[in-house]
Amino acid sequence: MPDVFTAPIRPDIVGFVHTNMRKNSRQAYAVKDMAGHGHSAHSWGTGRAVSRIPRVSGGGTSRAGQAAFGNMCRKGRMFAPTKTWRKWHRKINTNQKRYAVASALAASALPSLVLARGHRVENVPEVPCVVSNDTESIEKTKAAVKALEAIGAYADVEKAKNSKKLRRGKGKMRDRRHTQRRGPLIVYANDNGITQSFRNLPGVELAHVESLNLLQLAPGGHMGRFIIWTQGAFEALNDIYGSTTRTSLQKTGYKLPRAQMSNSDLTRIINSDEIQSKVRPAQTRVMRARRKKNPLKNLGVKVRLNPYAMTIRRTELLAQERRASKRDELVNAKRAKNAASRKAHKSKASNFARIVAEDTN
Repeated sequence: MPDVFTAPIRPDIVGFVHTNMRKNSRQAYAVKDMAGHGHSAHSWGTGRAVSRIPRVSGGGTSRAGQAAFGNMCRKGRMFAPTKTWRKWHRKINTNQKRYAVASALAASALPSLVLARGHRVENVPEVPCVVSNDTESIEKTKAAVKALEAIGAYADVEKAKNSKKLRRGKGKMRDRRHTQRRGPLIVYANDNGITQSFRNLPGVELAHVESLNLLQLAPGGHMGRFIIWTQGAFEALNDIYGSTTRTSLQKTGYKLPRAQMSNSDLTRIINSDEIQSKVRPAQTRVMRARRKKNPLKNLGVKVRLNPYAMTIRRTELLAQERRASKRDELVNAKRAKNAASRKAHKSKASNFARIVAEDTN
């Protein structure tokens, strides 16, 4: 297998390069330079109890005297009108672009990443998928379909075909009415009719092995594109990208990036005898910190800090009891006084009624 498939997988570099590459295909746009400035308007100045915004000249219409030019005004210009000399494109370091391409190629060799990206490769016998050079000579789409069915890759084409849907939003009015998933990418070394036969299949893209594009290898910045290699293209990768110790034959002075870890299985490294013999033994005793309690709210902690606090508390409780008993005595005395008053009033009323009855008789 070519050494490029052992390159470090760096999603951060792939995403950064992909974002900047996408910006290089943008077309400049701007509003008209005189938009919103087509009126004969000037400010009335101060002293007229209105704002100093320019106002339309003349009279006889409702437009006269209305504010103009400002971005807050009706029929005014926009704030900070867009200009065509905005910085549309981005320069990208060549080594960064090559690093991103190498990472995308390495990710395409992992079935888990290819499946995670959504490709239907369950029936593909092996990833990366390499076909014979006879595929480069296929000239009919019917034969191309049979070739893909033979290696179990046509399910991914059908997935892309069934995913075609109308775009949401105003893009439907801007020559991009439909959206569709990506299918397999076919990389070839010699075009003997392969581009003509495969180009009409939905979702299928083709690329020459010497001009691999990150926008095709990692669409949307997501690594794991399903790639079908012809044998000639697969064998040419060593000469194009070289290795970590061998210089590329086509890219001057270029070597593949080397991973910082020769073994990325971190669990295996940690559990190895070399590491476990040096680390300290595991702490099995559970150490729990004592919960800090507030002495102002917790009497037990307060007594530990100030033993006299218990005496103060006892004195306070006794004083509360004395106050409560005194309050009860006052309440009982008041109740007895009221009862006696009610009893005297009752006898006085009965005597008055008796006297009135005797007088009437």
